[in-house]
Amino acid sequence: MNTDNKWFTIENVETIDSPALIFYKDHIAENIRQLKKRIPHVGRLRPHVKTNKSADICAMMIAEGIAKFKCATIAEAEMLGAINAPDVLLAYQPVGPKIKRLLELVRKYPGTKFSCLVDSVESGKEIASQFHSNGQSINLFIDLNVGMNRTGITPEKSIALFEELHSVAGITIIGLHMYDGHITDADIDLRRQRCTAEYEKVFSLRDLIERKYHRDLTIVGGGSPTFSVHAEQNDVECSPGTFVLWDWSYKHSYPDEPYEYGALVIARVISITGATTMTIDLGHKSVAAENPLPRVYFLNAPEATPIGHSEEHMVLKVADTKKYKIGDVLYGVPVHICPTVALYEHATVVHDRRIITEWNITARNKRITI
Repeated sequence: MNTDNKWFTIENVETIDSPALIFYKDHIAENIRQLKKRIPHVGRLRPHVKTNKSADICAMMIAEGIAKFKCATIAEAEMLGAINAPDVLLAYQPVGPKIKRLLELVRKYPGTKFSCLVDSVESGKEIASQFHSNGQSINLFIDLNVGMNRTGITPEKSIALFEELHSVAGITIIGLHMYDGHITDADIDLRRQRCTAEYEKVFSLRDLIERKYHRDLTIVGGGSPTFSVHAEQNDVECSPGTFVLWDWSYKHSYPDEPYEYGALVIARVISITGATTMTIDLGHKSVAAENPLPRVYFLNAPEATPIGHSEEHMVLKVADTKKYKIGDVLYGVPVHICPTVALYEHATVVHDRRIITEWNITARNKRITI
């Protein structure tokens, strides 16, 4: 196969075993710059790190003046604390042992301001009890259910939650969190219309609390698809995550977004099984498998269609396998990059079409030290 003059090809690709996760450093840097260009003030950015799970990528964002982050796991929070991220929101309501782990994080990284979500009185009081009894306090954001129907409390019911928790020792409610992952319309105007309908209830709730209790509240909202809408508001912190690496699904679902592929997977042809079928080494363990086939698209073999997928293998159908040979390298764009990244211990980093280093996927494990 001829892959000359393609941005994604790696000149020394023969040195990389496959399957492998590849980070294109220049594209990642440009995606961060594009994000900053689309919001009036960098202080309103709170990127979600669940996509990249990489201390090196997060350090790139800090170097660009981004000081606030959102994460989904204790390991991701610890990764951010270890690189001195100033402000970290655990976008999760900790229960059971996670409360103790969060408390240990607060103790270990005093230079990082940690916060977390809450959507129930019981959880809020348990968090408060454990922190207060250990001489600590933590900031909370009320997790609002604005239509995702996964976690959170509806805006209408959340005023009662605030009233129950606002004076409890060990916690301080400082904001409202709204994730609108259910808004996936390709048309940006329709996305804007649906986001605006959410804002009416959330802003009303914030204004009511601020007037009654004289406490300023911060609103954290959105993901990558709705980032541009949230960025238009004057007082919402925005928390996109996928933007930094991008993937096939978002690239083709949201043509208005400017981001480029910052991560690919490479695989090799390991068996040619017929006139139109061949097998590559990209199994369930190497690319996210929660979506129906195709789960990956190949930039240098756009005709190749996945027709079978198992733990270590992917079977492809092509027009004519005579165009391929065993050992050929395919460069794939995952449909969903976030869980794909989590399958790898490290990423091979490419700059100017050559490998320059490896970056650990720091927070792929459930536990780092805490």
